[in-house]
Amino acid sequence: MPKVYKPGKVAIVLQGRQAGKKVVVIKQLDEGTKERPYPHAIVAGIERYPRKVTRTMGAKKLQRRSRVKPFIKVINYSHLFPTRYALELESLKGSVATETFKEPSQREDARKSIKKVFEERYQTGKNKWFFQPLRF
Repeated sequence: MPKVYKPGKVAIVLQGRQAGKKVVVIKQLDEGTKERPYPHAIVAGIERYPRKVTRTMGAKKLQRRSRVKPFIKVINYSHLFPTRYALELESLKGSVATETFKEPSQREDARKSIKKVFEERYQTGKNKWFFQPLRF
């Protein structure tokens, strides 16, 4: 069976609290691990998307509306829906590892670094489709 979830692949979460949110695969574990004996992926996604901005808004309001609230999670493959899109994530690869989820402070640090990367990418205008919520 071909590998669908390569690092950088964009997917949609199907189950749970973040259902319907876009995520980017950071690391895939096709065989699973001892504590998680099922195929899963470490993903980073957007919990709260940036809001719409207009030309008449001031700099402070523009900055506040351009914030992104990210999340990192370990998700079973059966709860992910792959898309044909991919993101270049050279800066994300080192920020999240399997050990990150054991300690809450490490998890917070990883989330902050991902937030910085996502907001930077949003400000530059790269991958605009990733920062817009899905419309059903």
